[in-house]
Amino acid sequence: MRLYTSVVSQARDPYFYTELDVPDTPDGRYDMIMIHAFLLLQRLKNDHQSTEELGQAFFDLMFDDMDKNLREMGAGDIGVSHRIKDMAKAFYGRIAAYEAGLREGEAALQEALRRNVYRKSSPSDAQVSALAGYLRDQSAALSAQALSVFTAGRFEFKDIPEPPGQGGKS
Repeated sequence: MRLYTSVVSQARDPYFYTELDVPDTPDGRYDMIMIHAFLLLQRLKNDHQSTEELGQAFFDLMFDDMDKNLREMGAGDIGVSHRIKDMAKAFYGRIAAYEAGLREGEAALQEALRRNVYRKSSPSDAQVSALAGYLRDQSAALSAQALSVFTAGRFEFKDIPEPPGQGGKS
């Protein structure tokens, strides 16, 4: 499914790990996928009656892929299903926290990011602020895209900001 491929591709951009100090660990990569999945599902939720099946298919594919990745990393069959359930529960918690953060303001969103993405690290306030701004910008950009681009699997995230001193993309 192209939607999932787009989410994973955006979440893997080095910008998050080098410029915003997201931990480049399995947990950090999981968190970045969850942020981008949240952004996509939040947009689909705006047209819930037309996108319910698409959103569910995306969710199922995402957690099937997580299951596959855990097995490839050597997790046993018994432990995988329990870990997937925990990951899904964590994702629902993140959805609630990020929705509240977008609704309630900058401090709430930054606190949600510190608690989830940065729980095992110490980013600067500027890095947390930049990630919060990124979420807000992406949410607005996705909301402006027509539903048809999502149902066709052709939506696009906004370009990732250039690191300072890097100039324009070639």
